[in-house]
Amino acid sequence: MNFKSLALFLATAAVPQAVVAGPIAYAICQTGCNCLAVACYSAAGFTFGVPIPGVTPAAIMACNAGLGTCMAACAAIVFGPTP
Repeated sequence: MNFKSLALFLATAAVPQAVVAGPIAYAICQTGCNCLAVACYSAAGFTFGVPIPGVTPAAIMACNAGLGTCMAACAAIVFGPTP
């Protein structure tokens, strides 16, 4: 057994590493955004994910704009620190 490698591994493991929110927080945030979009669609009288032939109603466009804003906010969470 190489004791230098073991010592290096233990020294690296003992040093606190920087922690970021990462993919789990990002996924939770996106799930929340999608839940809000489903609620918005339902309030407008539509079903989220079902295509509408013809012209898209203004209420759906507003829901999609809100979803896009929420998803953009989630992108910032990936790089934020985790307490």
